[in-house]
Amino acid sequence: MADGMTGGTTGGENLLFLTDEQLRKGIEAMFFAYRGFTADPDRILADLSYGRAHHRALHFINRSRGTTVNNLLSVLGVTKQSLNRVLRTLIEDGLVESRVGREDRRERNLYLTAAGAELERQLSEAQRARMRAAYRAAGPQAVAGFRQVLEAMMDESIRAQYQAMQDGRS
Repeated sequence: MADGMTGGTTGGENLLFLTDEQLRKGIEAMFFAYRGFTADPDRILADLSYGRAHHRALHFINRSRGTTVNNLLSVLGVTKQSLNRVLRTLIEDGLVESRVGREDRRERNLYLTAAGAELERQLSEAQRARMRAAYRAAGPQAVAGFRQVLEAMMDESIRAQYQAMQDGRS
């Protein structure tokens, strides 16, 4: 992964010697890309008086059906108080169901209801459409390189958690 980031050149720029200006441009591109990536879901969420924390919870509950509250805390990297506020709203609004754990009755397993699954589908489809268009415009090598850059920016423990999710272990 690191070799691809330090080797060759892109647009005539040697990636071994990025200037502060080149790095600033990358940072700003990431900020503006994130605004675009979240804009469509934000509009959908605003109509429901929800925020990005609700979206992230819906996404990862859908991604790992039956996940525990503790696992969701770990994945999201938020405080228990913050997650409880989000989950309480989603449960009260009929989007998430909390069930007593089968093996450990102290655990709560989380599932999307039909309404929750539909909202998550709308939010994710908006983001998939934007990513699909960007990936097509950039081409397969750029997509692979982009993923490498994102993975290289993750802290080691977060990258391990991400890999576990990609491998279906979470």
